[in-house]
Amino acid sequence: MANFVVPARKILQPTDMPAWQSSKAYKDYMRFLLDLNQSVTGKDNFNCSPSENVSRIVQLLETLDKWIDDVPPLQQAQRFGNQAFRTYHTRLTERAGGILRLALPDSVDAAALEEVVPYLVDSFGNSTRIDYGTGHEANFIMFLCCLSKLGVFQKSDFPAVVVLIFKRYLELCRRLQLTYRMEPAGSHGVWSLDDFQFVPFIWGSAQLIDHPIYDTRSFLEDTIVARTKDDLLWMGAIDFINKVKTGPFAEHSNQLWNISGVASWSKINSGLIKKYEAEVLQKFPVAQHFLFGSLLSFEAA
Repeated sequence: MANFVVPARKILQPTDMPAWQSSKAYKDYMRFLLDLNQSVTGKDNFNCSPSENVSRIVQLLETLDKWIDDVPPLQQAQRFGNQAFRTYHTRLTERAGGILRLALPDSVDAAALEEVVPYLVDSFGNSTRIDYGTGHEANFIMFLCCLSKLGVFQKSDFPAVVVLIFKRYLELCRRLQLTYRMEPAGSHGVWSLDDFQFVPFIWGSAQLIDHPIYDTRSFLEDTIVARTKDDLLWMGAIDFINKVKTGPFAEHSNQLWNISGVASWSKINSGLIKKYEAEVLQKFPVAQHFLFGSLLSFEAA
């Protein structure tokens, strides 16, 4: 393993995008995403038991959630972008190293910790714009990928990384989005899959592959969503959309409405993976913020 370094931006202009797409980091990220996808195929959120390392990262997210109680939203004139998020994010930046140290095994040394912390800090939104989007979500997956490379997670942990850690992360992000009225980062409005997230639809569709009860139209039924929102990532994501959006589903979430017409969950899953690469990872406005070090290297693969 190369010496650990504090990660830095490398994608500074659109002409850097081909180097990103052929980098070790891109290949490692996609391999990790697909390994996790495979690990939860056909499994619901309760189909695993956590290792101590998984439980510690869930506990870290619980701590970050409790901090919201300490930083209530401010009374302010503008409707969106509550400035209290800046206070929350300052605390996150100042304390992330300390709480992550407590969450990681002693085998992860100080230099490795220093490389991983920036991915965690960048996982919850931008404190200047008070927005959150798929780039922040990708940073959290990069954080998890780095922990996997450091041996914090074994392959046997992968289902729990998705259905326990990532699920808890989504719950925290949703609370941040609602509490601080965060703006969607780079949203395409009705033409985007979702204002804030993408990956729960990838891993969530994997969970539903060959499901004996729920076909690809089942998420349009409110009663099914209400019953299964804690069991399945897809249904949890739809439930949140239903809570924050008004009007007909086909109008406010047109892309998801269209997906309900696809023949199988496996086709939805493979289609969303391609869409994720094209519309998130390979878009300069998102990728320009990614960080690269020794664990996620910008070197050519």
